[in-house]
Amino acid sequence: MFNVRIMNQAVVETVLDMQQVITAVEQVYILKTQGKAATFPLVFHEFESGMADMDIKSGYLDDIFGLKLVSWFGNNTAKGLMPLIGTSMVFDIKTGQPLGILNAEHITGMRTGAAGAIGAKYLARKEAETLLLVGTGHQSTFQIAASLIALDNIKKVRIHSPINPANAERLCNSIKQTLTEKFLAKYIKQPEVFEKIRRKFDAEFEVAADLKTAVGLSDVIITATPSRKPLILREWVKPGTHFSCVGADMEGKQEIDGNIFKIAKVYVDDVKQAIEVGETEMPIKQGTISPADIRGEIGDVILGKISGRLSDDEITVYDTTGIALQDLMVAKIALDIARNQNLGVCVDL
Repeated sequence: MFNVRIMNQAVVETVLDMQQVITAVEQVYILKTQGKAATFPLVFHEFESGMADMDIKSGYLDDIFGLKLVSWFGNNTAKGLMPLIGTSMVFDIKTGQPLGILNAEHITGMRTGAAGAIGAKYLARKEAETLLLVGTGHQSTFQIAASLIALDNIKKVRIHSPINPANAERLCNSIKQTLTEKFLAKYIKQPEVFEKIRRKFDAEFEVAADLKTAVGLSDVIITATPSRKPLILREWVKPGTHFSCVGADMEGKQEIDGNIFKIAKVYVDDVKQAIEVGETEMPIKQGTISPADIRGEIGDVILGKISGRLSDDEITVYDTTGIALQDLMVAKIALDIARNQNLGVCVDL
């Protein structure tokens, strides 16, 4: 018999902070590049076309292996149920015993925000001052929080909604309170860290009603939408721009003009996955670029195995599809903290 720790969303939110998650996701990329971690093949099944599906991302790293299962059932809303449900399971790599079962929603938000920010940290110009976020969905606050923490000089954040400008207005009006309550408050017992992040969160926020204009004014652009057609065109992009493309995570999704890839240095989190389901998929399928045009994975850049940005004029693209290793590392951290603080519920299986 053995104990398994069960953690609901409230407990997961209690134990995680963004700076910690950024460090964890960077470590994931390093371990992957060093051959000390790997993903298993993605499992996807559609129960009902366009209405119900599930996918399983899995892998191993360090002393654990595990998976995240995400299901989407479109009719759940009418039933008063959540349409999107994520669950993570973590196992001991030496014994195979389950260590924990966790609600994966907050973990996914945090690690995805961290991933987009890490791309900008290592590939954007160091003096970048302007950030454009395209997309105002659930992921938007995580991207803003992580980017402001990871980057040192962002002074203005523009927000664009491809669906409804009112969404961007609402986010602009609420974002400072969200950043303070959900992210900054984590550091109240660490005065120096608190003050450093508070200053970063004091950026100016404004609605980007016209996307073309906003693109031309931005040093760093993060796209976090479910779009299946390009939202940003090549001719809008100024020299020196960095893109972190977050939204494309399944076949057919595309947020930026494939021709941008022709003039950019392209980096990914996982080459195989990026080619199959990432932002890189469509430019390759359309013959705009080839797999050989991918410079490498972000872990290679972090470790100095390959070069990142070499000049202020280069355009860089980071295609982050999201990999199981991120979920596993962050879930393991959450489990360790919960164990030390006696949080969650232990079940004897």
